[in-house]
Amino acid sequence: MIIDLQRFLAEERPFWTELEKLLDRLERNPETKLDREQIRQFHYLYERAAAGLARVATFASELDLHRYLEMLVARSYGEIHETRYRGTRFSFATWFTQTFPQTFRRHIAIFRLSCAIFFAGAIFGAAALALDPSSKRVLMGEFGHLAGDPAKRVAEEEKGGQTGSHHLSKVHGRFASFLMTHNTQVSITTMALGMTYGVGTVIFSFYNGVILGAVALDYIRAGQTTFLLGWLLPHGAVEIPSLLIAGQAGLLIAATLIGRRSRRSLAARFRAAGPDLVTLIAGVAVMLVWAGFIESFLSQYHEPVIPYAAKIALGVIELVVLSFYFSRAGRRAEAVNRER
Repeated sequence: MIIDLQRFLAEERPFWTELEKLLDRLERNPETKLDREQIRQFHYLYERAAAGLARVATFASELDLHRYLEMLVARSYGEIHETRYRGTRFSFATWFTQTFPQTFRRHIAIFRLSCAIFFAGAIFGAAALALDPSSKRVLMGEFGHLAGDPAKRVAEEEKGGQTGSHHLSKVHGRFASFLMTHNTQVSITTMALGMTYGVGTVIFSFYNGVILGAVALDYIRAGQTTFLLGWLLPHGAVEIPSLLIAGQAGLLIAATLIGRRSRRSLAARFRAAGPDLVTLIAGVAVMLVWAGFIESFLSQYHEPVIPYAAKIALGVIELVVLSFYFSRAGRRAEAVNRER
């Protein structure tokens, strides 16, 4: 119990002031790198402030001081347990094999919510088409070229595959660039709409699911399931997960805005979430480069040029590799960090 409050304040306030200045510096410049001695001092100041908070709690009249120390301790706790870039040299290999999958897993609950929204849209799109076939053109929206008869389109695509390979080879590069750019813009928009407290992200993700569900049911009912899988799986095995991760990033923005049960300011919450948001959307962009390349150079070719079985097998392999990557990549580095 504190015997002399004024003496206690005179002795402890310099340590609190030093801690507050250090926290301000870290929050202003997230790339600040502390050496070992600075880290030890930071931890010592944090423990001293926490001990001071416990002692001040015995004085019911010192509410302002109590709140000040609570905020100081909370900020310190956040800095100690936060993962952030500390000025080390960037390595794409390390980022791709460790940082990206680790960040994805750190927000896995939000990813599951993104999946639920997308596939709820897919179910809705399929159900709407099943109950009202005349709604197909409305459901397809900007994808009006898919509103025709699936069987007729498949026949045209397979016929064109025999005669149009040379023509396709001339536009592969431009088409791939268009796909990469367009899909990245869609993903960034999905993430940015998180600033509407997630409402925009939910609507956008749901709508993308509606399109997929309607198209899938349309081709399945027309007896073109094999064509559908051979057409969508090679690039969709990567493109669809990338859109789900973009939805994950948008919902992460929404969660940061809402800040449920968080005592930190909005600016501090966004500083903490910023590196993860950048990592997620940058990872999406990398994935979409691959998806655009595959869609342009492979997905547009159908039997008899490329057997559907080969295209489906490639899509399944991509899904297996992607699942292993997001579930296992970077685990060893995480275990090493926990042991430190």
